[in-house]
Amino acid sequence: MTTYGFHASHEQVHPAELLTAVQLAEEAGFGAAMCSDHFAPWSERQGQSGFAWSWLGAALATTSLRFGVVNAPGQRYHPAIVAQAMATLGAMFPGRFWAALGSGENMNEHITGDPWPSKAVRDLRLEESVDVIRRLLAGEEVSHEGTVTVDQARLWTLPEAPPALLGPAVTVATARRVASWADGLITINQPLEVLREIVGAYREAGGRGPVALQVHLSWDPDPAVAERLAFDQWRTNLFPPPLCWDLESPEHFDLASAHVRPEDVHSGVVVSSSFGELVDRIGELASVGFDEVYLHHVGHEQRPFIGAFGEHVLPQLAAPAGTDDGRQAASVRGLR
Repeated sequence: MTTYGFHASHEQVHPAELLTAVQLAEEAGFGAAMCSDHFAPWSERQGQSGFAWSWLGAALATTSLRFGVVNAPGQRYHPAIVAQAMATLGAMFPGRFWAALGSGENMNEHITGDPWPSKAVRDLRLEESVDVIRRLLAGEEVSHEGTVTVDQARLWTLPEAPPALLGPAVTVATARRVASWADGLITINQPLEVLREIVGAYREAGGRGPVALQVHLSWDPDPAVAERLAFDQWRTNLFPPPLCWDLESPEHFDLASAHVRPEDVHSGVVVSSSFGELVDRIGELASVGFDEVYLHHVGHEQRPFIGAFGEHVLPQLAAPAGTDDGRQAASVRGLR
């Protein structure tokens, strides 16, 4: 059965309020959680960017949920520091933490003053960083010379079992590449045929473990408000690679989104006021074969979304096909 989790967006919500949100999400019936890890938001309108690793300790300590984070080792983060952070959370909260390791975005990484490498170099740097992290989590002393440098690093506090390292992918090519090292795959909502290709490519390349999906959505009882919210908060997140990798600042993302229209946000955000439509659309995405689906309401205010989805959406998504609850999913469309 698919697990439905809550996505905590550090770019949009103050970390104290985000901590309360994940606590409420657990009470509402969300079965897991994940968070972003940014130095800057995607837009000045989003307006936040708390430090994920500080927040994760508090979130794990004050809920019983399993948590993941999307991280980019190699430039802003030295891979030995990522390994130490993962090991400590894994030791304190056994079996409840995972990390998805990607090649990063210039917006977050340029703060070091180092040049932003080509995608080929970033991919190589990611693979070297993954190897360093795995070896450190296995208790080895690691020295390495390459796109990253490590000198006689060793972790002195280790978890009983290393946290899973997932591979994030939004393209078929990346899904194939991460299959060589990942313990699982995570991607974002895209057209069904694209998602099937991504999951299929990962499995065909030997990819193991669970596959997870992050769904960006905007809900409000008023459909016009739901669309305005998605346009205000998420129109800077519609750009395909390489543009989304290479822009340098929130200001640049805002400038690049100047010609995005409100109706355009539907390509990247599930926008609806109907619980029944949301149940159907989220369920359709999950049917591609995802083990975990993380729901991200793209607004600043998370409490109304958590309460509404806990009451009207999660029970329908969790109901086995053919049960009374499952059949009710079709009739719930009139709810607001």
